[in-house]
Amino acid sequence: MTSFRDLHLADEPLVLPNAWDAASARVIERAGALAIATTSAGVAWSLGVPDGGLLDPVAAAEQVERIVAAVDVPVTADIENGYGDVVATVRGMLAAGAVGVNLEDDASRRPERFAAARSVADSDALFVNARIDTYLLSVGDPADRLDETVARAAEYLDAGVDGVFVPGVGDPVVIAELVARIPAPLNIMVGPGSPNVAELGKLGVRRISASGGIALAAYALAARAATEMLTFGTYDNTAADLTHGDLNTYLAH
Repeated sequence: MTSFRDLHLADEPLVLPNAWDAASARVIERAGALAIATTSAGVAWSLGVPDGGLLDPVAAAEQVERIVAAVDVPVTADIENGYGDVVATVRGMLAAGAVGVNLEDDASRRPERFAAARSVADSDALFVNARIDTYLLSVGDPADRLDETVARAAEYLDAGVDGVFVPGVGDPVVIAELVARIPAPLNIMVGPGSPNVAELGKLGVRRISASGGIALAAYALAARAATEMLTFGTYDNTAADLTHGDLNTYLAH
């Protein structure tokens, strides 16, 4: 198996349709994913908690452990802002079998947060992906946002991170600038309207994440199906290409 770290250096971008539980991870693996990344939003929703740093880190690690057990590819865990004690949270994820973590800086610079994550394991044992929220949260003057993002990336790379995640960016010109100015694999969040995988690959993006998009789409389908049954008494929204037997087979691997 190619290591998770080496997947960021391949000719094609590492595409991560994020999972939130064992079944979604197994379905995504069966679709051809070379690695599984969790979505903190999806994990939170699946455990009955709103998104936004409210997950219990032990419960989050237990969900990651279930995902690791369900698949044969590397798993990286979204740990949001580290849930308070970054060191304890990263240790919990390593114990669960994760080979990487995705860690946020929120709206302000947090080099110490990333240094704490790196202190838990050497560079070969853990891929630390630093999420920079300057664009997602519209931090500061738009004219200064690119320079601010690059400056944060430099600080976090000095703190020991391996990759940089900049969600909220869709402009190919900005993406190309980020690739050119950040000396590490760049991760972009995608959804409807984003450049496609081939286009992002040509721009030099090394990692592409759906974040909570697939989980949200799944829950939206559940809402439509339930509304249809309760309102019209029909079941068209329960039609699916994936069968009961398929999913049972996937999970019995």
